[in-house]
Amino acid sequence: MAAAEFRAPKSRTQLHQYRWFCLEHVREYNAKWDFYAGMNETEIEAQIRADQTWRRPTWKVGARTDRRATNDPLEDLLDPYDILADSEVLQAKGKRRAPAQPNNLTPAEQQALSILDLTWPQTLDSVKVRYKQLAKRHHPDANGGSKEAEERLKLINRAYTTLRQSPHFAA
Repeated sequence: MAAAEFRAPKSRTQLHQYRWFCLEHVREYNAKWDFYAGMNETEIEAQIRADQTWRRPTWKVGARTDRRATNDPLEDLLDPYDILADSEVLQAKGKRRAPAQPNNLTPAEQQALSILDLTWPQTLDSVKVRYKQLAKRHHPDANGGSKEAEERLKLINRAYTTLRQSPHFAA
C-alpha cells in the first residue's frame, strides 16, 4: 500500500480542507472531480467573473457614484493657479470657482508633499491614500529586502508623519 502524500480538496465549499491520497488515487480523484458540478450556467458565469477580479468589487466605468452631490466634472479639477476662474463654461453655468488656496506650507511640509509626489492643496484623506500606495510599493518585503526600498520607505514614513501632524491637514 502506497503512502498518502498527495492532498485534494474535499469540495468546492471546503477548498482548504483536504483528503489525502496516494499518487494513483489522487490522479483518479482529480480526473473525476468537477468544481462546477451542481451549478447552473448563471452560477458558473458568476464564479468565472468573480475569479477574473480576484473577488474584489468592481463597477462599470463612470457608474461609480461620487461622494459629492453634483455631477459637474469641473468640480473635480484641481486649479491651484485659478486658470478656470474666468472660464466661459463656468460663467455659462452661473458658477464662479473659489479662488485657489494660498500655499502657506512650511518647507518641511512642502518637502513631504514632494516625497509623496503630491501637490498642494490636498486633504488628509488623499495624503493617506497616497501614503498607503507608496508604502505598499516600496516595502522591503515587496522588494526582496532591498536596502534602497527600506530607505525610501523611511522617507515616505517621515513625510507622512510630517503631514499628518501639520495643522494644514487637520481632519
